[in-house]
Amino acid sequence: MSSNVTLKQIAEALGVSAMTVSRVINNKANVDEKTRARVLAKAKSMGYTPNHVAKSLVSKKTQTIGVVIPEIHHVFFSEVVSGIEAVVYENNYQLFLTNSAEDVAREKNVIEALRSKRVDGILLSCAENSKDFEYYKKLINSGLNIVFFDRCVENIGASCVSVDDENSSYLITSHLIGHGYDKIAHLSGPENLSVGRERLRGYKRALEEHQLPVKDEWIVESGFREDGGYNAMYKLFELPKSEWPRAVVAINDPAAIGAMKAINEHGLSIPDEIAIVGFSDDIRAELMPCPLTTVDQPAFALGKKAAEKLIRSIENDDEPIENIELLTQMKIRSSCGAHE
Repeated sequence: MSSNVTLKQIAEALGVSAMTVSRVINNKANVDEKTRARVLAKAKSMGYTPNHVAKSLVSKKTQTIGVVIPEIHHVFFSEVVSGIEAVVYENNYQLFLTNSAEDVAREKNVIEALRSKRVDGILLSCAENSKDFEYYKKLINSGLNIVFFDRCVENIGASCVSVDDENSSYLITSHLIGHGYDKIAHLSGPENLSVGRERLRGYKRALEEHQLPVKDEWIVESGFREDGGYNAMYKLFELPKSEWPRAVVAINDPAAIGAMKAINEHGLSIPDEIAIVGFSDDIRAELMPCPLTTVDQPAFALGKKAAEKLIRSIENDDEPIENIELLTQMKIRSSCGAHE
């Protein structure tokens, strides 16, 4: 049997109307169960596959969603994608997954590729050097449904799903202060993205509330990768030894892991000479020679929430724009010098 089996051919084989077959295939009501079962069995035996192209021309939807992540190595994003996939599958959408590799030019290329496939919407976590927010505005103004996740662009007419970055950073910095650390540095993310701004804000708020100095030289942008954390830590070691921090709050776990390598290369002990904490609870955090204290982000739940929001936006023109924040929790391990 040809792979291009039509509804009309199925109808003729069963002696029913093409409308009846169409109602069954599209899971419509008002078809008795015996007829429904006969149609489905015959369609299967004849090798029928739905013509999604034709269907999309009628509905003006392709039942596809694009996802743009900034990197594939960070376990956090693989867990987010797993959450996205669960929701997409349940709602009968298909997923196109792309990776910007932390490069804004590549990010634009993959977005345009997704648009060429006529995806119904895009879930986007920005590359760390993304600064052309007018580009995002043009996409949104063109009618493309976009939901940002984790790394957000605010106030441009799109929803965002993230964690409570400022408060989480405040709490883990306060945890260090509560255990006696008063010289605390921050390996920061890019301030053009919400995640960088909010975690820096939380770090500063904790120091200020505890009447500790906020020193510019102790705030070094590392980005989100291990090599950035490694280089940022070396920049702190360029300070006079008397000005070295006694603790470090890193923007995320990869940056913290890179910084830990630099600390070890300087022959310093973690946490006895320098304590360090991260963010995201990377799979490697608990396996480090000195297990890393970190903030656990609910990555799977974040992915689910983002996908649910995008699908509601696709299917409901009145869906409101929201900033959805999920709660985190601290995972206390040895690297902070405390065990509670």
